Amino acid sequence: MTGTDAPSAPTTPLEALPRDRAEVWADGVTASRRDLDRHARAHDASHYLLLPQVVATARDAAGVAAALAGASARGLPVTFRSGGTSLSGQAQSDGLLLDTRAGFRRVDVGPGGLVVTAQPGATVRDVNARLARHGRRLGPDPASEVACTVGGVVANNSSGMACGTTENTYRTLRSLVAVLADGTVVDTGAPDADERLRADRPDVHAGLLALRERLLADPAAVAEVRRQFSMKNTMGYGINAFLDHTSAVEVLAHLLVGSEGTLAFVAEATFDTVPVHPHVATGLLVFPSLAAATGALPALVAQGVATAELLDAAALVVAQGLSDVPPEIAAVDVDGHAALLVELQAATADGLAAAREAAAPLLASLPLTVGAVLTSDPAGRAALWHVRKGLYTAVAGARPSGTTALLEDVVVPVDALLPTCERLTRLLDEHGYEGSVIFGHAKDGNLHFLVNERFDDPASLARYQRFTADLVDLVLAAGGSLKAEHGTGRIMAPFVRLQYGDVLYALMVEVKRLLDPGGLLNPGVVIEPDADAWLHHLKSVPPVEAEVDRCVECGYCEPACPSKDLTLTPRQRIVLRRDAAAARAAGDEGLAASLERDYEYAGLQTCAVDGLCAQACPVDINTGDLVRRLRAEAAPAALDAGWAVAARHWGAASRAGGAALSAAKVLPAPIVRATTTAARAVLGADRVPSYAAELPGGGRRRPTLTPATEPAAVLFAACIGTMFGPDEAGAPGATAALVALAERAGVALVTPEGLGSLCCGTPWKSKGLATGHAAMASRVLPALQRATRGGVLPVVCDAASCTEGLTGTAAGAEPALTVVDATQFVADHLLDRLVVTRRLGSVVVHPTCSTTALGTTGAMVALARAVADEVVVPDAWGCCAYAGDRGLLHPELTASATAREAAEVVGRAYDAHVSANRTCELGMTRATGRPYQHVLELLEIATRPLP
Repeated sequence: MTGTDAPSAPTTPLEALPRDRAEVWADGVTASRRDLDRHARAHDASHYLLLPQVVATARDAAGVAAALAGASARGLPVTFRSGGTSLSGQAQSDGLLLDTRAGFRRVDVGPGGLVVTAQPGATVRDVNARLARHGRRLGPDPASEVACTVGGVVANNSSGMACGTTENTYRTLRSLVAVLADGTVVDTGAPDADERLRADRPDVHAGLLALRERLLADPAAVAEVRRQFSMKNTMGYGINAFLDHTSAVEVLAHLLVGSEGTLAFVAEATFDTVPVHPHVATGLLVFPSLAAATGALPALVAQGVATAELLDAAALVVAQGLSDVPPEIAAVDVDGHAALLVELQAATADGLAAAREAAAPLLASLPLTVGAVLTSDPAGRAALWHVRKGLYTAVAGARPSGTTALLEDVVVPVDALLPTCERLTRLLDEHGYEGSVIFGHAKDGNLHFLVNERFDDPASLARYQRFTADLVDLVLAAGGSLKAEHGTGRIMAPFVRLQYGDVLYALMVEVKRLLDPGGLLNPGVVIEPDADAWLHHLKSVPPVEAEVDRCVECGYCEPACPSKDLTLTPRQRIVLRRDAAAARAAGDEGLAASLERDYEYAGLQTCAVDGLCAQACPVDINTGDLVRRLRAEAAPAALDAGWAVAARHWGAASRAGGAALSAAKVLPAPIVRATTTAARAVLGADRVPSYAAELPGGGRRRPTLTPATEPAAVLFAACIGTMFGPDEAGAPGATAALVALAERAGVALVTPEGLGSLCCGTPWKSKGLATGHAAMASRVLPALQRATRGGVLPVVCDAASCTEGLTGTAAGAEPALTVVDATQFVADHLLDRLVVTRRLGSVVVHPTCSTTALGTTGAMVALARAVADEVVVPDAWGCCAYAGDRGLLHPELTASATAREAAEVVGRAYDAHVSANRTCELGMTRATGRPYQHVLELLEIATRPLP
């Protein structure tokens, strides 16, 4: 713990910061006033929007303290921003927006995984991935775990589907490190933490104890606090901390949980973890009515179900529109029906069998529309959960253009759940909210509902105001809380006093005054005296284009994006399109031009178009498709024509590329680099690749195979192997390795006619060059149709990105073509015919965006396991952003994208390093200084006959 003299004010005045770039503002703090940065980071998942005056990034607690000192000196309010998945407007600022995600990602797992310490930038999924090997996880289980961060989990007292009020953030927190508003750093886990708080901040220590005594002296207030926090409740401050803890430092730690960045900054948190129950059975129970479903809850909870997720009749109708709707729902003629998604969990198979047996009589007695079936099949369970999780996708994705999706949550005592649901349904109808659905964590009395609203229309805004007033009356009359999980934020801050009454609200105001006397931290959130504040700063969503209009700005896409630490994320690429359109519509041509000018590099040139964002997006947006289209629109006609010519002469072009690399290898690297640097300066960094000494020479020509026996598949050897040869002399390369493995296994392959001049089409598609892509497709598809005998044989490709590209090119072909990645083909058809003669101790595997999209990462890992005793997939793996030639055009992108994975890999020695795509291997080789090769090369060497 340090005193208030620790932080030093920034040396650069805010007004002196340049408007065209970020700059160091203080030790450990980088700040920017650039339009692009301020607009990109302003947006979060809520329906509010405030534009910060400055955005900054701090990488340690000292940097946060320095930023606070500088903001305080200038009268700037400060909001801490991490994942930005919050739904209630608590992650925005019109002063200083301090990004704490980029530099606070450390995760330290204790012995046996019983305890974990994590910094605020680590996502829940990151933490759970490290705990999984110990059979443990975090207690809070929010649905946004792919993107929400530990900082948000603590700030919002996150819970989720199964944790209830016993395993949420508040209950599982062991200690934390916090930076108070004046820069004092408090470590509540230190053995003498309470004494140090008394010494460093005697006012805070004494003030907290005095407030505790004040509460305890009022029995009625104590009873009300216990009632309020007997249910899920994230409304206001967690003043139950005054009742649950006796020392000032523990009261402080637990007051910070759910305080939404209004009391202090949490620099790290230590949690007690909970066991993962690996044996699970899931079932969807469909009832004839909402009353029947809620009536079954007490018995189901008593039976020990881990989850009981409610879906109302409207939700069931939406679910029936899903492409993979389960038969339990598809067969229902919905007329007031409701469903509960229930799950039994156990530590052992015997335990699950016992739970099933114990639950069977109850399930048989329930008034179900169809009989209860609990499945442990992973695919079946995933399909059932897809119904529950797909509701948001279906409703939000189909909302009218220009509207904002609001996902709200409330909680009531379980015995009030039925009348609350029924009245809420009527309210939605009375106020004209069509297509809304109600769902939620029924065993906790926690309801979520989704509405679409247009905030740029006065009549719609008035409707929203009337509906909210009715909702507040409904929930409070039922003895509930206006926020159960999503945090108070801006939306409910003006209603805190109404929910708690004057006495407890006054206590909360004193907590805020004690810890943030200057009102520096996140004003307008949690405590807000303006009764109409929740109607200010509402976000309008101007229609722009199909990909942009569907976006709900949730941020699920961001953790997987390879450019997130360099330029922009997919969410930011989209919101900048919106803000530029809004600026132009408002006549602010200067702002629109500023955003569009900087967007060229940040939005277009440094996007890897890898598609990983689409896999996380709840409304199925592939921002890579948007970028490709924008690149096509911006591409000069000469560039498109030139690449179209290359498509018609691709054999010569690919061989020329390989020859150029071979020539470069015999020249001094500085000379080659100087040449490419000069060319880039003249022709542009997005047109001419840079040269790096670690690049290999060119590869071999692609083979021509005409087997004497019946072929099992058509080999489409990737041209990337012709351009980039192996790193080491004597290494076979992926194509030669696949051919050798097939021969060794007695499986014949054939190549299409003219293979040397064919390509999957990815180089044209990634650049948005439609003419060349169409020209190549017009040659590739007929050649494959002939070689596969009209689609009878599968097409096998030996580079994952090319397999993905070829799959896209072949989509819709008649007759249909089956395209398989070589890793999957070898795992399925060759591996059991091969004999491993040389085993390795350890292999590290780099999955790629394409193996993820294709679902072949498992096959790659299986091949590595066939030859190594230990196979490691780094926890921090991600797309390397080499993206064909993107890593040569913008090496800074690949350096940023691979930094965390590379640091993990170089932390220990491995016998081999493998991937499944040549350019990805080059990217990881550059990042780690370790030679990466295709996993097929490793398998080929390991299965060579012994001399």
